[in-house]
Amino acid sequence: MDTVPIVLLRPADSPRLHGEDADHVQVLAESDATLPPILVHRGSMRIVDGMHRLRVAQLRGDTEVRVQYFDGTESEAFIRAVQLNVTHGLPLSLADREAAAARIVVSNDSWSDRSIARMTGLSAPTIGRIRARSLPDHAAEAQARIGRDGRIRPLNSVAGRRRAGELIGTEPGLSLRELARRAGISVGTARDVRNRLSRGEDPVPDRFLHGPATAPAVAGGLHGHALGAAAPPAHAMTGTYASDLDSLKSDPSLRLTSTGRFLLRWLSLHSLSQEKRDVLIKSLPPHSRARIAYMAKYCSRWWAEFAENLEEEKEYLEIPRTG
Repeated sequence: MDTVPIVLLRPADSPRLHGEDADHVQVLAESDATLPPILVHRGSMRIVDGMHRLRVAQLRGDTEVRVQYFDGTESEAFIRAVQLNVTHGLPLSLADREAAAARIVVSNDSWSDRSIARMTGLSAPTIGRIRARSLPDHAAEAQARIGRDGRIRPLNSVAGRRRAGELIGTEPGLSLRELARRAGISVGTARDVRNRLSRGEDPVPDRFLHGPATAPAVAGGLHGHALGAAAPPAHAMTGTYASDLDSLKSDPSLRLTSTGRFLLRWLSLHSLSQEKRDVLIKSLPPHSRARIAYMAKYCSRWWAEFAENLEEEKEYLEIPRTG
């Protein structure tokens, strides 16, 4: 947290269509409560959240305010402003939220309706209608979107259901979770496919066959590996690793949190090509190489433990709960 001169701050790219509320500023100014620091976009010094608090400071004659910095793009800063103003302070009006949603839909057209609904405090059907108005041509062409959990899901599950049916035929012992992962569908859809096949029915309901063009199944989760493919070897830092990193960077649950952006920066450090790594090695001073090698091995052990912790947490979360 820092204290900065007010003159250095730029007005917010606010989701409020009519700017600040003068009555709300007056109420805050008359309060004895210590106001939270203002959130500021570090790159532009534009206020992300806290214009009412800034007006209070100016009304009181202050020349400096406490700030916290937001690191991210200006587009991400706007989304963060919407999220914060939906959950605290003077709530955004319905018109404010709908206008913000339209802007987010245009700038992040691959995000799902539910994902944007959660950010803006609207319903998924409302986002769907806003999408249809804002992107009438693109909405018809989209084949998959990124959900609230960062997973890529097809808008039409026909191909995923077909794939699940094939897997059940060749590997009937697969768990529903594994079947869903390899077919790129939800566990509920996998269960429905298995039940339909057990009744001798087609895995795809008739109503799905008369909808939009079938979208290709998307590999389960955040990864772009071929269905059922093993993870790439540890030394392969290009190709699949690069595509997975791109997928993670488009995941709003990572991009819009400080811990997520911190992790993405770490992961990006490992995306060097073999050629660039060779250049880096040759540029290092000979007298430091042994120490750097030791530290690199230490880091590799840290990452291995980190991966094990993630896998243990995943296994814990997947244990069926009873009662």
